[in-house]
Amino acid sequence: MTVDYQTLAKTIAALTEGEDDAVALMATIACEVHQSDDRFDWTGFYRVTAPEVLKIGPYQGGHGCLVIPFSRGVCGAAARTGEVQLVEDVDAFPGHIACASSTRSELVLPVWNGAGDLLGVFDIDSDQPNAFTQADADALAAILKDSFAAAA
Repeated sequence: MTVDYQTLAKTIAALTEGEDDAVALMATIACEVHQSDDRFDWTGFYRVTAPEVLKIGPYQGGHGCLVIPFSRGVCGAAARTGEVQLVEDVDAFPGHIACASSTRSELVLPVWNGAGDLLGVFDIDSDQPNAFTQADADALAAILKDSFAAAA
């Protein structure tokens, strides 16, 4: 099964209409995105909980790392730079943190609220190499922007 981003965006918008609680939004988005595509092996959020620190948030899949500093890994790079990280081969990424040994590729997007505050990152892991495309990144970035515009 491959994701239909237009349908996914409409579904998430309908489920989260009027919601401004970031954790509630994260839980709903993680669930819907995870179930939308067979490539998505682990899907979840890491929240900014202190300066330069991410902690696990709502997710679907096996256990994730509990704490990730901005200085380490793909998630840390997305938080530190504010840029999407599209990683074809996690073993080739300097400083990759192996939360799950099955992860082969990763897509991590920074998550901002409407005020421009970094809330965290949205992390999708795949057990397939080179699983993600720029089209995936662009579609998910649009969903996140729309979903978190009113988040506190």
